[in-house]
Amino acid sequence: MSSLEVRMVVLSTENLDESIKFYTETLGFPLKFRDGSHFAVLDGGAITIAIATSLDHPMIGTTLVSMKTDDVDGFAKSIEEAGGAIMKGPYDDAHERRAVVYDNMGNGLVLYSPLAR
Repeated sequence: MSSLEVRMVVLSTENLDESIKFYTETLGFPLKFRDGSHFAVLDGGAITIAIATSLDHPMIGTTLVSMKTDDVDGFAKSIEEAGGAIMKGPYDDAHERRAVVYDNMGNGLVLYSPLAR
């Protein structure tokens, strides 16, 4: 099986503008991009900080760790076999193959692999 690389933390928000203001002005993280009023990405150095409303957040109200891999399906299956659970997927969205899972203690994780273009 391939490896996993922690790349992103996904935070929930009910007000994207206020969250962006907090993370950029208060904490000093540069805004990398935003998608309308529902999703933004900040440069957290080695880790990307994503802020999402219920429209884009896989588990609203929960902080998620997002991990990049080239074997989304294999890791999702392994997590389920080890006592975790698959909440959604694996599936392809517009940009990546993704699975939203719980670990064996109920913590939310996102597994993803960019789609070849």
